[in-house]
Amino acid sequence: MNEKDLSLYNRDISWLKFNARVLQEAEDPDVPLIERIRFLGIHSNNMDEFFRVRYSFVRRLQLSTVKNHEDNLEGHSPGKLLKQLSKLVNEQQQLSQKIYEHLRGELAKESIEIISEQELTQKQAQFVRDVYRNQVSPALTNLMLSQAPEFPYLRDKGIYLAVRLMKGNSEQFSIIEVPSGAMNRFIALPKYGKQYIMYLDDVLRYNLSSIFHIFNYDSIEAHTVKITRDAELTLDDDVSKSFMEKVQKGLLERREGDPVRFVYDRNISEVTLNLLVDGLGISEFDGLIAGGRYHNKKDLVRFPNVGGPSLEHKKLPIIPHPALDEDRSIISVLKKQDVLLFTPYHDFGKVIRLLREAAIDPKVRVLKVTLYRLASQSRIISALVNAAKNGKDVTVFIELQARFDEANNIKWTNMLRAEGIKVVSGVPGLKVHSKLTLIRRDEGKEKLVDYCVVGTGNYHEGTAKIYTDYHLLTSKKQITKEVRKVFTFIESPYKQYNYKHLLVSPNSTREGIFALIDREIAHARAGREAKFWVKINSVSDHEMIAKLYEASASGVSIRMIVRGINCIDFSNKALSGTIEAISIVDRFLEHTRAFCFHNNGQSEYYISSADWMTRNLNRRVEVTVPIYDDKIKRQLRDHFEILWKDNTKSRIFDANQSNAYRKLNGPKIRAQLDMHAYVKKQLLKG
Repeated sequence: MNEKDLSLYNRDISWLKFNARVLQEAEDPDVPLIERIRFLGIHSNNMDEFFRVRYSFVRRLQLSTVKNHEDNLEGHSPGKLLKQLSKLVNEQQQLSQKIYEHLRGELAKESIEIISEQELTQKQAQFVRDVYRNQVSPALTNLMLSQAPEFPYLRDKGIYLAVRLMKGNSEQFSIIEVPSGAMNRFIALPKYGKQYIMYLDDVLRYNLSSIFHIFNYDSIEAHTVKITRDAELTLDDDVSKSFMEKVQKGLLERREGDPVRFVYDRNISEVTLNLLVDGLGISEFDGLIAGGRYHNKKDLVRFPNVGGPSLEHKKLPIIPHPALDEDRSIISVLKKQDVLLFTPYHDFGKVIRLLREAAIDPKVRVLKVTLYRLASQSRIISALVNAAKNGKDVTVFIELQARFDEANNIKWTNMLRAEGIKVVSGVPGLKVHSKLTLIRRDEGKEKLVDYCVVGTGNYHEGTAKIYTDYHLLTSKKQITKEVRKVFTFIESPYKQYNYKHLLVSPNSTREGIFALIDREIAHARAGREAKFWVKINSVSDHEMIAKLYEASASGVSIRMIVRGINCIDFSNKALSGTIEAISIVDRFLEHTRAFCFHNNGQSEYYISSADWMTRNLNRRVEVTVPIYDDKIKRQLRDHFEILWKDNTKSRIFDANQSNAYRKLNGPKIRAQLDMHAYVKKQLLKG
């Protein structure tokens, strides 16, 4: 199918439709109150990333001298798409504010009130003064615009108070950065009948007289503003610089990225707003959004629960894996069987325990691992350092271009190298997104025996508690041998390998998946049952969607669970008639990637680090691994069936991606809770 004739749903609009599903969770009265507030924070954080990455990309296309970008934008022109995106963003912004005000009322019913600086009692006022003096004041940055040689740089992760001081016909302006980082945005005031919460912004507002005590003014006003900048990381072509130097330089240039969105308190004075817009260089192509009193609602993710446990999700206990226990060597288990860890239902700590076991095992000679995102206090790093200190040959592959984690990964790179560990900082032209561990052990034979972990998610202890992911632990030679080849390729990209079992981007993932789909097409055309299912995060690659359309036209039944972006056009039944797709948004982020192809009754199962996006297929090192263990195959089949039956948190992909909840007859099924029960049942079976 010619790409120009391909009917597609725009990826950026689909991305915003996913974020609308997050807002649905904030609206849902069946979701516990504090969790609803935190979903507002997730929505805001997602919107920040959308503007920093996708909106800025479309904006660059609009500003470029090269035209005819419709192929990149699923048939949309950049200018028209920017207008459509801005409309959707404004609608979501207004809805988010409406939900926020409603949730404030719901908090009041629980005797929890968010109050401003104008509502403080005398004792509360003294407490707020003490908080400012002891905690806030030492971290405060206050910029007087009349004194600054040029308009100050505003970083895109911060929020600011734009302050206007008026005396007669004269006025002065200041910008105060609201402290962030270790300091929580929400201050719990001493309980007085009710529990009171105050924004840090309002702590500053209450103390404006202290901040500006040297100025003589008649009146003062302060309004919150926020800027979002283009997050594109540009790497120069200077061959004399190391890859790390280029990334560090790119980070500095990102700091100066063009503004793409400016959100302001709709009550701000026109004179202050114009001063900021002119000073920041906001253009007609940037999002200029009138908001409420508070911005950076992403901080709501850390909203404190000062009420009872009923205001949060009931904790789901981590379920022990039936094959693993604390007193048994994991390597000894892997000699006999494969293990599939399914986080957060299982404990991600078992991966760390495997690394720690390898670090002290006298027979382990080599340890290799790929790292994309890491926790700020990473036990993975500690285990690797321990292994190196015990004389193991440790190689760590850290992706320096992991978006928004570049600085953190540079820090870990320097620390590991200081410990004498060999660090490979990515592959030029590619991102290493695969999730791999390889352990080589001397077991008295001529060759080392290999054990490996192949996963769908990052080695990040924090996200492992809220992202669903698979980690396959295996010693099967056909897999471990090819994982070893992947590590060799990353270290020496000029060496190319053929793979019989793994599908590896950028060389064989696309053609491997196409071959699996083509086989189902052949079965359908021969009159045999033909079907496959896919669990994935995003589907946007145009060639992949053309292949799905071809399968649909051939009568192949396709079921898809797609969490986020989906560019399939469900309005065109001639193309997508046999494709059914849903999205599930609930307490855990659905992050597993898995596929099953029926193959005329000889079903084949895979898990993968790759989404079906062009970047994953063409520009990243990704690994898709087949599952050969029959027990794990059954588990993957059951996992998909549980998710597919969800009629509580699943939304259908229809022609307009309207996020209509899926309606199925029968009892209410909430897949993530049923999944926990299923995994627990597997433990009891042993």
